[in-house]
Amino acid sequence: MSETHHTKVLIIGSGPAGYTAGVYAARAMLSPILVQGMEPGGQLTTTTEVENYPGFTEVQGPELMVKMQEHAEAMGTKVIQDIITDLDLSKRPFTAKGDSGNVYTADAVILATGARAKWLGLPSEDKFKGFGVSACATCDGFFYREKNIVVVGGGNTAVEEALFLTNFGKKVTLIHRRDELRAEKILQNRLFKHPKVEVLWDHTIDEIVGTDMPMGVTGVRAKHVKTGEITEVPADGVFIAIGHAPASELVKDVLELHNGGYVKVEPGTTRTSIPGVFAAGDLTDHVYRQAVTSAGMGCMAALDAEKFIAETEDEAAMAEPETA
Repeated sequence: MSETHHTKVLIIGSGPAGYTAGVYAARAMLSPILVQGMEPGGQLTTTTEVENYPGFTEVQGPELMVKMQEHAEAMGTKVIQDIITDLDLSKRPFTAKGDSGNVYTADAVILATGARAKWLGLPSEDKFKGFGVSACATCDGFFYREKNIVVVGGGNTAVEEALFLTNFGKKVTLIHRRDELRAEKILQNRLFKHPKVEVLWDHTIDEIVGTDMPMGVTGVRAKHVKTGEITEVPADGVFIAIGHAPASELVKDVLELHNGGYVKVEPGTTRTSIPGVFAAGDLTDHVYRQAVTSAGMGCMAALDAEKFIAETEDEAAMAEPETA
């Protein structure tokens, strides 16, 4: 049986941004409701070791997200496992409908639905995710010191990640399906001059190969796009850098977006183009995409929401007619 829930702050999404927003909103006595979404915990649940989150020299990604959820709940956030399928931001209170049939109304909404890395779609890629296949060089590059590394892509992200990985790897091979890169010229120049980098032109990844015991990558089979010839490239790590897609489907027709679908916020805030709607984390961030920056934005969103609610309550109180 469907239910209707009302809250002062509805948080949609359950990564570092969502859970941190829950902590701060609960501490502000706003009794927030957090709807977890399709992937509770977000992208970190598909990561193994995390070594760059303050306070943890090493923690498993799923474990970190469990701790964040427990923290939010301990502060008073009500966490609900549901998927928001429709969001009406045309009037306040805002209304969200869940896949469960439940309806959520809220005075303010914090969007923390994140972004998803684009993948090649290979079965072998899925098999080795977290065991040699990654979409985040700054997250996982540290594990490939003096190793052979493959980067897939041809834009700014791919070149930047390849250059970053030269700080760790013995050799970095950039594999691109075309005969020229789309990255900015200054980045290309740096890449071509680097002694650790080799570019394999006109190739796509046909298969990622590795071992089962222990689970790990040993190389890739690269296919020439014109001749079909296969080249074996030794690799201990494969980084897919063909872009990210922000999970902005719920608001693509109602909020102002930019940079390929990321929600636009006012500089220095989490305010979106609709008053009372805030956005945080990878949904808004096409630059940093780190757990710690997402958590910071979750904090900002909760504080912004708290201020908005206080101001609207004050306005409502001032508008009430005086009684004799």
